[in-house]
Amino acid sequence: MMAVLVIALVVGVAALILGYAAIRFHVEGDPVVDQIDALLPQTQCGQCDFTGCRGYAEAMANGEAEINRCPPGGDVTIRALADLLDTEIKPLDPEHGVEKPPMVAVIDEQLCIGCTLCIQDCPVDAIVGAAKQMHTVIASECTGCELCLPPCPVECIEMVEVPESLGVWPWPEPESEAVA
Repeated sequence: MMAVLVIALVVGVAALILGYAAIRFHVEGDPVVDQIDALLPQTQCGQCDFTGCRGYAEAMANGEAEINRCPPGGDVTIRALADLLDTEIKPLDPEHGVEKPPMVAVIDEQLCIGCTLCIQDCPVDAIVGAAKQMHTVIASECTGCELCLPPCPVECIEMVEVPESLGVWPWPEPESEAVA
């Protein structure tokens, strides 16, 4: 019985120390990085030369990257980033890709050999399947990053345009009228 009380006391003291340390050494994230990251499309495609949208946001906040390196975000994202960071609007850098309509990967299940190479390269886990079994894409999770295309040895993956609906409709920005 005494051993249980001693262990409970040690656990209680450790919990108090950890609780104090969590409050005392709390580190706030950079709010600018969070704001930039919220504007990015979260495709995690790497076309900007960073491993994900968060890395690109950190580089922009530190002044190490331009605002025009995100093809999936396109012109709308560039304008929003320019507004947030109070910089000039630049055209999309063609070195990092071109703006395209929203796309989604589709696997031809008759050709798929179940190699799992596409699963390993998908940054958002939108492809499901098992080794030597048919794979398929969860369309609602696919960001259209095209990272699954190069590793496929039988070229059974095709990128198709997402049909326009209210969720993906390219709404134009309202025109501002000059107030006299």
